[in-house]
Amino acid sequence: MTTAPGPITVFHIPVCPFSQRLEILLALKGRRSDVHFHVVDITQSRPEWLKAKSTGSTALPILETTDGQILRESLIILQYLEDVFPEPAVAQRDPYRRAVEGLMTRMEADFGQQGYLYVMNQDPGRREVFRDSLLQLHAQLNDFLLEHSPSGTTLFESFGWAETVFTPLFMRFWFLEYFEDFALPQEPRYARVRAWREACLAHPAAQQVSREQIVKLYVDYAHGAGNGALLPGRQRSSFVFEPDWRTRPWPSKLKYGPIPSDADLGL
Repeated sequence: MTTAPGPITVFHIPVCPFSQRLEILLALKGRRSDVHFHVVDITQSRPEWLKAKSTGSTALPILETTDGQILRESLIILQYLEDVFPEPAVAQRDPYRRAVEGLMTRMEADFGQQGYLYVMNQDPGRREVFRDSLLQLHAQLNDFLLEHSPSGTTLFESFGWAETVFTPLFMRFWFLEYFEDFALPQEPRYARVRAWREACLAHPAAQQVSREQIVKLYVDYAHGAGNGALLPGRQRSSFVFEPDWRTRPWPSKLKYGPIPSDADLGL
């Protein structure tokens, strides 16, 4: 007797931007319930069964297909899901438009990396360097949008592939607004990218996380500890599941002050 294949499974961190991309894509397609999301606690060592699936890698998300094959890297997984659930299409079908999406998508790696380096910076003297670098990347996105979509809000007629890729990063950069008072200046060179960002943040398919959740869970990043690592003097990571983030106090905005204790963070 042939055994029916199991569901597609994604092993992920719920608050991870690279996992949220997959959830947004599935929401746009109305297929969220067709993929099982298995939550991984990054404050604990990866279980051996998961490391076996990922050949030892700790990076998430990873996807297991219905026949047990493993895929890594969020953009690869995103394309796989687009192909498995082709309707409605999120990626552009026209070859030229798809190429334009690809060009914009290539900009996300530097954009995301710069935002994370900025929030994890512990040298007050380098704050302006990181701010200026991130503003320059916003300006590049602004120029790209002016070239390919000068009068719209999204890149093409509706929220699509580029928005799916970038929206989770815009949401994670709420930690920069909170801990670094980062904001786009009210200048023409940021007007188009500001309109795009606002359209991304407001879309109904992209509401998996909230500003409060990002700030409370990523507070350890603001003090230089990422991916569930423990800060000096701390017993618990801000990424622990319990107590629930909703019950915790808002953290201090004094990023360059003393490291908050477990008690300060309601842990």
